[in-house]
Amino acid sequence: PSTTTLFGRHHLQPSPSRRLPMLFASLIVAPALLLTPSGSTALRMPSPMMQLRDTAAPIGTSTTTDTANYQGTANYQGRVVPTGRQQSIAQQARAKQAQETEILVQGGSLRTWSYQSPSVDQVEVDLSTEGRPLDADIELWHGPDNTPVKMRVYVENGEMRPFSAVIATPRGPNTVAIRNIGQLEFPFAANVASDKVDNPSAACLSKSQTIQGGALRTYPFESSVDSVQVLIKTDGRPLNSRIELLQGPNNNKQVIELYTEDGLNRPFFCTLRTPGSGNVVRVVNTAPVEFPMAASVVAHEINNNIGSDAVLGGDVVIGGDLSW
Repeated sequence: PSTTTLFGRHHLQPSPSRRLPMLFASLIVAPALLLTPSGSTALRMPSPMMQLRDTAAPIGTSTTTDTANYQGTANYQGRVVPTGRQQSIAQQARAKQAQETEILVQGGSLRTWSYQSPSVDQVEVDLSTEGRPLDADIELWHGPDNTPVKMRVYVENGEMRPFSAVIATPRGPNTVAIRNIGQLEFPFAANVASDKVDNPSAACLSKSQTIQGGALRTYPFESSVDSVQVLIKTDGRPLNSRIELLQGPNNNKQVIELYTEDGLNRPFFCTLRTPGSGNVVRVVNTAPVEFPMAASVVAHEINNNIGSDAVLGGDVVIGGDLSW
C-alpha cells in the first residue's frame, strides 16, 4: 500500500488489487442502506381498505363494458323451476286444511281415529313425510276383535308421492288405526277426514277388468300423467291384492298390500301420484283362483304442458334467447 499526506497527516491507501473487492462490497451494501428507514423519516404506507365494486346489472340487461366484451349475451336469462307439479286451487285449499288437522306419528307409535256416527260411510286417509320413506300399517276396527280392512303401505318418498286412500266404513261405529312401523328417524304426518272424500271418476267406474286369482295386470302411463286412480272390488268375496307403482325395472316407488273381508261393501279406492316418466302400475291378485277381483286403473290428472320447458340437471331450467 502507498502513503499519502492529507492535512499534514499520513494515510495508508489500499493496493489496486484490494480496491476492486471493496468497490463491489460497497455497491451491494449501498441499496440496503438507502432503503433502511430512519426513525424520523420512515415512510408509512396507508392501511389496506376494502373497496366495493359496482353492483351487477340485473339479469337480462348489460352495461357498455359488458356489451363490448360479451356480444350476444344481453338477452341471456336464467331461472329455477321446481320439478314438482303445480297444484290446483282446490288441491291447495285441501292441502292447507289437511295441514291444520294432521297429526305427526313418530316411528313405532300408534294413532287412532274413532267415528261413532253410523252416517259416516267412508273416510279418507292421507299420509305424507318431508321427503323420507314411509312405512305404515292401516287397520279398520269394527267391533271387538274384528278387523275387516288391513293394509300395509310403503312409499319411497312421502313428499313426492303422498299416500291417499278411501276406506269404506259402513255400519258404524268404526275406528281407523294407523301405526308407524318405521324407525324413530322416519316420522310421518297422518290425517283422516270424513268430509270432502274423493270418489272414483266415471271413467274409473266404467273401465274395470277382471283379474283372476294369482294373476296380475300392468298399466303403463305417459310422463304427462300426474296421478292415477285405482279402484278394486269383488262380488262380495274377500279381497287380497298387491298394488305397486314402478318407475324402471323392479324399482318400487310405492307398494300397497291390501286385505278386505268383503270387496263389495268395502271396495278399495286410492289415488297414486306419478311424477316423472316411465311410471307403471302393477296390480296383483294374491288370492287363490277361487277369488277373482275387478280392477280399474285410469289417469286422473294430466299435465299438458309437460314438454314446454327443457329441464337440465334436475331443478334447473335454462331459458332465453341465447344461441349456442
